[in-house]
Amino acid sequence: MNMEKKLNSDTKERLFSLDTLRGFDMLWIIGGGSLLSALAKATGWGWVEVLAEQMHHVPWEGFRFEDLIFPLFMFISGVAIPFALISKLEKGVGKPELLKKVFKRMVLLVIFGLIYNGALKNGFSDLRYLSVLSQIGIGYFFASVIVLYTKSIKARIFWLIGIMAGITILQLFTPVPGFGAGVITPEGSINAWIDQTFLPGRLIYDTYDPEGILSIVSATVITLFGSFAGFILRDKATSQQRKAGVLIGIGIPLIILALLLSPVYPIIKNIWTVTFNMLTAGISFILMALFYYVIDVLKWRNWTFFFRVIGLNSITIYMGVKIIDFWHASEFLLGFVANPAGDYGDVIFTLGKITLEWLFLYYLYKNKIFLRV
Repeated sequence: MNMEKKLNSDTKERLFSLDTLRGFDMLWIIGGGSLLSALAKATGWGWVEVLAEQMHHVPWEGFRFEDLIFPLFMFISGVAIPFALISKLEKGVGKPELLKKVFKRMVLLVIFGLIYNGALKNGFSDLRYLSVLSQIGIGYFFASVIVLYTKSIKARIFWLIGIMAGITILQLFTPVPGFGAGVITPEGSINAWIDQTFLPGRLIYDTYDPEGILSIVSATVITLFGSFAGFILRDKATSQQRKAGVLIGIGIPLIILALLLSPVYPIIKNIWTVTFNMLTAGISFILMALFYYVIDVLKWRNWTFFFRVIGLNSITIYMGVKIIDFWHASEFLLGFVANPAGDYGDVIFTLGKITLEWLFLYYLYKNKIFLRV
């Protein structure tokens, strides 16, 4: 971990759109979804209720916007791989040194995940060992290894297809004791059997963990997809407009293929089915293309500052909202306005919470303090 007082030289290659998209994604985690839910409750407006419903995970099979947030973050971390690693390779940094760097990143994120899950608060008894952060770190590590130690795009595509094929075979065709093959339920999936058999500690659900062992392997696909987007965006021989078009041209077929396969291979976030990977990767490619075209091609950047402040310290605020009670601070400061406001009170408190979180990040931004993991 490196607390920097200035942005390093790599930021010369940094995409405004990448930081903005990361901040947009993180906003929904730190309060954007809660704000929509509070608005829906207060107003009763149908269109707000429809949006608010999208901010809740589907119980099992299906897809809502909330199900995109995590894989989109992993996709974004993959986009950064060519900028963070390949640029250093080109400057003469050795692969062993870069491998050490990404391994250290993985270990730190696993440790942060343990802290997030309560290791310091409750100890290791009945601790959930895997987490969102550990999945990001491990997925980034393996995707980086593939990128660093393959010499061509064909080899990387081979790895991508190989991982997806392996997950498909395990989830659809591998017999699970007591259930048989292809039983994709919380109790009968191969994910559940692997987690119960090999994963120590507490599972977040009774029979499986959504960030379990097989889910992590499967989710590596999302990060690897992101790295392909990163290579496209970094290609100096391709025009900016064409880059955006290529990203959309990859995203749309992935979405169509996922939807076509979904009747026989359901889209399920909780066990990261391959169809879920393809759907979310497809949407992520399109979002990346749109943000890139608007921000880095057309250079419409005035609106991006709010999101970039969040995106530049995304891990900081993810950990911060777990440790710092921004909601209590909002109640303390705004109770005199919110308490008499009835159902709109939660809207005011949530807006206050988001504002305090952003001001905290703005303070770090103004002092050029960025948590690099």
